[in-house]
Amino acid sequence: MKLSSLLLACLLGTSLVPAANAFDLGKALKVGTQALQAATLSDTDVKALANQACEQSDGEEKIAGPKDKYSKRLDNIAKKLGSEINGQPVNYKVYITPDVNAWAMANGCIRVYSGLMDLMSDDEIIGVLGHEMGHVALGHSKKAMQTAYAVATAKSAVGEYGGSAGAALSGSTLGKFTEDLINAQFSQSQELDADNFSYDLLTQKKLKREALITAFQKLAQLGGGEHSMLDSHPASADRAKNIETRIASNK
Repeated sequence: MKLSSLLLACLLGTSLVPAANAFDLGKALKVGTQALQAATLSDTDVKALANQACEQSDGEEKIAGPKDKYSKRLDNIAKKLGSEINGQPVNYKVYITPDVNAWAMANGCIRVYSGLMDLMSDDEIIGVLGHEMGHVALGHSKKAMQTAYAVATAKSAVGEYGGSAGAALSGSTLGKFTEDLINAQFSQSQELDADNFSYDLLTQKKLKREALITAFQKLAQLGGGEHSMLDSHPASADRAKNIETRIASNK
């Protein structure tokens, strides 16, 4: 179990401190408690942490204003895609950056990069965002957050022997947590499940499912067919083939 390994690493790591800072078993166990509690973060905790991470990210990026062409375009996309993920209200914003990326968090925070919007049509963006929403709806984002939070709190506690599990993150710890969350890597099965979630969402809303295919084809060309949104599991070309197969079978 990853968290057990993390706890062991914490305990072994703290045993190497100088005698002047003698090993404190009680405090070391507290580090382990933080890591283990991360595995059982409640939905409320997850949304609270997502609020922090989203706010942190927004503060570091240039956000398109309400009258910006990208924001107006995203407003039209949002009307088609919907305003909630499994009952959680969502809010959309555009980051002005040439990076090709988009992500969603459990608090309904959905962010699209202008580089992605320059690359894709509205229908293709809808397909990509449906995929990101799928990671949230299917619980993948929560699992990624549990891992990122366990690492963040354990590292902080090892250095300080303080704090409490579930406490708000701050400073460099919050920055690294946010970065890890945005760049979280999902398994092959999770990526395929999120693709299929997007396909089903487009089917339900009577939107263009074929746009998922062309979106993945564009990512395949951009990423050289390698793995993610630029390094995805499975490769973008294979993801396009999955959608083609579903459309052909009308499922």
